[in-house]
Amino acid sequence: MISALCNSIFNESICQYHITNHVDALLQNPYAINTLEYLLYKKNWIDTIQWHLEDLIRDPNINVDLALKIKRRIDTSNQERTDIVEYIDVYFLEKYKNISFDLNATMNTESPAWAIDRLSILALKIYHMQEETNRKDATQSHLDACKKKLDVLLEQKKDLSIAIDVLLKEIEGGKKYMKMYKQMKMYNDPTLNPILYAKHK
Repeated sequence: MISALCNSIFNESICQYHITNHVDALLQNPYAINTLEYLLYKKNWIDTIQWHLEDLIRDPNINVDLALKIKRRIDTSNQERTDIVEYIDVYFLEKYKNISFDLNATMNTESPAWAIDRLSILALKIYHMQEETNRKDATQSHLDACKKKLDVLLEQKKDLSIAIDVLLKEIEGGKKYMKMYKQMKMYNDPTLNPILYAKHK
């Protein structure tokens, strides 16, 4: 099942990051380049770094110059995240390119890779909510509230994992088909963001 592979690799990536627990930690992808495993590991590593950048930038006493630097890193990370999701969809498009689809086949509301993207973020939520349930400096009410949230996240992980596997099975069986629509993020494009192209007038 693809979801089991995803969950295993996402957990591996998150645990590897937390060995140093530093946003400047270098990616050391253990999987062969151009494999699905490589893409999944890189995807979650990007998410993990960005998760912690988002924490850092919310420090109310952060230096303004540092905040701007982190914001730029987050912008770059968002673009990299989108790119890697599209690469994962390309993998599935190639894998299923010879499938004969039923005449009444339908398309899902999101592609397999964007569902996998949500699973990656969910893995991070679970890891950090689990941390909150183990805090020694927190009140019992905080621990209890976080335990309830963790239970919900774990149920969501189960449901989303099943949904991803069902979707891919239906694509393999010709009952669903997929398309890939590039995100076409405009704010990063100097020809589409009016703030950027106005600078060149």
